Amino acid sequence: MLGRLAHVDDPRAAARAAFEDGLAAFDRTRPVVVLCHFDADGLSAAAILVRALTAASWRATPVLVGKGETPWDPAVTARLREHDPGGLIVADLGTRADPVLPGCPTVIIDHHVPTGAPDDAITLSGNGLEPEPTTALIAWWAVQALAPDESLLWLAAIGLIGDMADDRGFPELADAQQRFGKTALKDAVVLLNAPRRTAAADAAPALRLLLESDGPKAITKGESADAQALHAARAEVRAEMDVAKRAAPIVAGDVALVPLDSACQIHPLIAQQWRGRLKDKIVIAANRGYRAGWVHFATRSASGRDLIAFLADHRPPGADDRFGNGHAQATGGALRLSDWNHFAASIGVPQAQVPA
Repeated sequence: MLGRLAHVDDPRAAARAAFEDGLAAFDRTRPVVVLCHFDADGLSAAAILVRALTAASWRATPVLVGKGETPWDPAVTARLREHDPGGLIVADLGTRADPVLPGCPTVIIDHHVPTGAPDDAITLSGNGLEPEPTTALIAWWAVQALAPDESLLWLAAIGLIGDMADDRGFPELADAQQRFGKTALKDAVVLLNAPRRTAAADAAPALRLLLESDGPKAITKGESADAQALHAARAEVRAEMDVAKRAAPIVAGDVALVPLDSACQIHPLIAQQWRGRLKDKIVIAANRGYRAGWVHFATRSASGRDLIAFLADHRPPGADDRFGNGHAQATGGALRLSDWNHFAASIGVPQAQVPA
């Protein structure tokens, strides 16, 4: 069931009710597994869910996707089954018709453009709601069905700031900024996003901090090993960005492609930077060094073009579900080398092809 919150009068109440319905199908004698994305929004959504469920006497454990993984990869399925879950919550990882864990009752919380939803799952989708909530905010709305804990509000704010929804007038964010500090929240987001951008892409330190901390200053001012790992990750990414900023775009028609070769996930940051400088172009930052055998790319534009539609028009034959998901103004994907070369030629930049 695809539950679009945009189609209801009170999305906050609808999220609570849908979450209650989802939990009712879970087996409380077995753990709830929360599978999440490893950016600030996905991590904070997982922290909200795990902490709220634990406080309500559920057994809950988080599981992260890794570098280049999707929820439907066999390796992810195997990690989920190790927990023998009585219920699964999938946060900030998109939606498609195939179930993530067949046979396991599932709640999906997301805000990206959906490509479908499994029939036997309850899906809380914020896509199309104006303003559009992030996954962490929807998770915050949902867990109000349990014992509400206002001390976790800052986690919803982390998700809003992390996905650049901090200017959309959500009262929850204004509340959190007043209580926890606007600067502290923003600084925490920068640090929390750093580990997943490193070559190792290990966001576990960030997740542990969100599960244990009482506010953003425990992250920005903390002296634990996990807090220090975030600062080290930020330094690694900053060094890679200093190199990547010197890459010149290849411009062809309405496309500007920036070629990169880094083991760090810097392509979304570079695409966002060039988006502001080439406002009439579709900017594609393409990173051949992120994962062996693949080109990972981020697509951004200030032109108002529907980027998901643009990518669909140029979809190579071998593309899988890693291609062209996300938001109409912020998308991207990953392609095997031969498919990337097909795509590069299709968009008019054959000079960006790589040896396959």
